[in-house]
Order: sequence, then structure tokens, then C-alpha cells
Amino acid sequence: MSFDYGALDAALAAAVGDDQSLIAELRTAFLESAKRQVDLLHRARCDANWEYAAWRLKGLAASFGATHVIALAEEAATAAPGEPTVLKKLERAIAAIENHRD
Repeated sequence: MSFDYGALDAALAAAVGDDQSLIAELRTAFLESAKRQVDLLHRARCDANWEYAAWRLKGLAASFGATHVIALAEEAATAAPGEPTVLKKLERAIAAIENHRD
């Protein structure tokens, strides 16, 4: 599976320029927030909580230009609460972003 790291990196660079420490800080903030939303998806027991967490994740990903996470969040929003396949895809995508370094 291919991940679009460039979109996230380009969005961060566009927001702050060449300030590498600020880019790292924003990347960390994105990852922490994304992980928090995935955790909420894991704990959701009703459609409303599941959809709310999925849409928040989509909004977060859109704010940071993380196009692959946007698509996965959309997939989650239409899946049943607790759908293990979509949760694993999201976890892998976020881990891939976390492990990617230029």
C-alpha cells in the first residue's frame, strides 16, 4: 500500500516554511490527535460515537493534507462500529506516517 507522505510534508512546510523544529512539533501534534481519534474509534459502541470520531479524524487529516488518512476516515465513517479491518488500516497508516522521516 502506498502512502502519500508528500502531501503531509508539503502542508507542514507551507504552513511554517523551513522551520524544522516547528514542522516536527506539528507532525507530533497531528500524530497524537490522530491516535486519539483512532482510540475513540476503538472504544465507540454506537453509530453516533463511531461516526463522530471518524469525521473528526477526517477533518484533522484534511487540515494536515494527509490524503490517505482522509480516505480511510471516510471508509471508517461508513463502516460498522468496531470494524477491525478499517481500524487496522488506520493504525498502519498512522504508524507509517510516524515512522517516515525525510
